[in-house]
Amino acid sequence: MKITAIRAYALNVTVQLDITDDIKTAGHQVCVVEIDTDEGITGHGLTAIGPAVPIKAAVLSVAAPELMGADPLLHEQIWDKLYWLLVPRGQSGVGMHAIAALDIALWDIKGKAFGQPVWRLLGGARNKCPVYATFGFGFYQAEELPEAAARWQAKGFSRLKMTVGNQALSRRDEPRLLTDVIMDDAKRVEIVRKAVGREAELFIDANCSLDLYHARQLCQMIEPFHIEFFEEPITQNDIRHMAELRSQTTIRLACGQNEGQAYRFRDMMIAGAVDIIQPNVAITGGFTQCQKIAALANSFNISVDNGGAWPFFNQHLQAGLSNGGLVEYHHSSVEVCKRLYIGLPEPKQGWLTMTDAPGLGFELNTAALSHFEID
Repeated sequence: MKITAIRAYALNVTVQLDITDDIKTAGHQVCVVEIDTDEGITGHGLTAIGPAVPIKAAVLSVAAPELMGADPLLHEQIWDKLYWLLVPRGQSGVGMHAIAALDIALWDIKGKAFGQPVWRLLGGARNKCPVYATFGFGFYQAEELPEAAARWQAKGFSRLKMTVGNQALSRRDEPRLLTDVIMDDAKRVEIVRKAVGREAELFIDANCSLDLYHARQLCQMIEPFHIEFFEEPITQNDIRHMAELRSQTTIRLACGQNEGQAYRFRDMMIAGAVDIIQPNVAITGGFTQCQKIAALANSFNISVDNGGAWPFFNQHLQAGLSNGGLVEYHHSSVEVCKRLYIGLPEPKQGWLTMTDAPGLGFELNTAALSHFEID
């Protein structure tokens, strides 16, 4: 089998979130790729949380010419080639995003070629995954959060995540005191905990928007509310500060979905900076690198969960590996996927059942892409 064509699309997809009566609007830039083979099999992949237009350029101008005629089943060989083409000095960012999208498409091809879903090719550890719903975004007013949480619970979700920090460091010149931000966060967390009850699992995510001092203060304020994990609490995933914070709180710390290089996960675990790592196949170099990171985590007895959204890709990693865990059903990213793909699975009572269909198990709706393309 040989690669005969590669296509890439830079998209900006705006969606409406109708979980509350006051409908909100959110948007995501994504880069979608397709890889054709001489045996009539086409694989597709996606990357996000990065600038879609430069990623598209990296795929088409740098990677694609070097992959023509390559055997798409040799994913290790291709991944190594892409590494030296796109991130030869250990960079992350655009280059690693491009690798992630291409690698996902290659695994989709492999699954279709062998008649197996990707999660089975990765090991087939379980045929369903627990899911948590990310719902409590910063654009919701505090008084809207109980309504939103209740509606997600009514959909069968007992695991819920909300954001905190609200871009605190990047907005500090508005002016807006970080102390005021975290005090407001603590009130929002308390409101949600009272609304969902003690039996619900509650997670929070600062999206790297706090410094050590304010992340520590926030932990102290919300520890009584039984938080399952605090995701990306500190700017830049600063490993030294993450380790210090972890030594000073009972809340488990999680991060990694925006990391591109495997050595960063190694350093986090050696430093004792995390309880949970969150490699995301749509960002962290695809399935090929993420399965290696998960294997490394296994040797440290550290849990692996999906953070950073895009559940329909990441469910394969979490189901395939023995130490796989939670899948993030991120509301706005799910709505984006519904506009781009056909045949997506639906969670039931907080679980996603894995498909038996080959490859990723869902297909790109190519007719929809022109509505969202950007230059």
